[in-house]
Amino acid sequence: MKTLKLITTALVGVVSAAALAGAAAAADLVVGVSWSNFQEERWKTDEAAMKSALDAGGAKYISADAGGSAEKQLADIESLIARGANALIVLAWDADAVLPAVAKAQAEGIPVLGYDRLIEAPGVFYLTFDNVEVGRMQARAVFKVQPKGNYAFIKGASTDPNADFLHGGQLEVLQAAIDKGDIKVVGEQYTDGWKPENAQRNMEQILTANNNKVDAVVASNDGTAGGVVAALTAQGMEGIPVSGQDGDHAALNRVARGWQTVSVWKDARELGKAAGSAAIQLAKGQPVSGAIMWSGGAKGVKMDAILLPPVPITRDNLDVVISAGWVSKDVVCQGVTKNPPAACK
Repeated sequence: MKTLKLITTALVGVVSAAALAGAAAAADLVVGVSWSNFQEERWKTDEAAMKSALDAGGAKYISADAGGSAEKQLADIESLIARGANALIVLAWDADAVLPAVAKAQAEGIPVLGYDRLIEAPGVFYLTFDNVEVGRMQARAVFKVQPKGNYAFIKGASTDPNADFLHGGQLEVLQAAIDKGDIKVVGEQYTDGWKPENAQRNMEQILTANNNKVDAVVASNDGTAGGVVAALTAQGMEGIPVSGQDGDHAALNRVARGWQTVSVWKDARELGKAAGSAAIQLAKGQPVSGAIMWSGGAKGVKMDAILLPPVPITRDNLDVVISAGWVSKDVVCQGVTKNPPAACK
């Protein structure tokens, strides 16, 4: 996977362009958002930021929640088109299954923005964080505290290209130690739907198969990390290195408690704002400010894209998310009594 140069100024350009457009120019624009599974904590934060950017640009927000169903997402997108969407933001549940609906939108001249998860098709705009770098950050943090031993990989959903982007980044960091024999991979599982309960079940099976001889777990997001920690806790193994991402509040508390090593923070507020502003530009037929040409998907399709930079959060820098107003100190430090990190003192 080719390392991408992150465009750290992209967000400023996108937001500025939307502000200059003015409410009057976008007054008749409707942006439809198709959510894959809105019940996750993360997406509510994204939505609030997205709405704020659309309001600033004078565009109307409409949405639908597929509830974890590829079939419903197809129907949702058709419904959003029928309701007058001039541009679509799609968080795909199944990146391949959604393609017919994307093609229909494009045939009707409606631009599509693939949000956070890659929809690899010509003409689709891709907006996300650098997920390969997220994987690298996860692996670096775990490897730093556990450079040798038995590793398990709890990956994301097999239907989500991000799962493989993340794992590819993880292996970039860990492959040399695996080849050398310092790290032995004793389990590797995709997690259906990224659901914590499925991650917990997968981790339980790996623990059983290895008589609990697991020294570190590279889990691909905070939801799966929560399932992993539940499985470890049931065996009295909480505290071994575990990775995650998203900056979920519960995960940041686990980091403070010493039950999770890292949560790679992707500030969803910035991604949501960028999506709303980019959607307005796409609806107007304008190029999106700050976009780069990207072709890092499995099919090699060339796509306009913006990739925002993630930030790894460990016990050493929990103050970053607190200072940014992402989460309160009380939430991060709840129940932390032994060996508190500096942010909780």
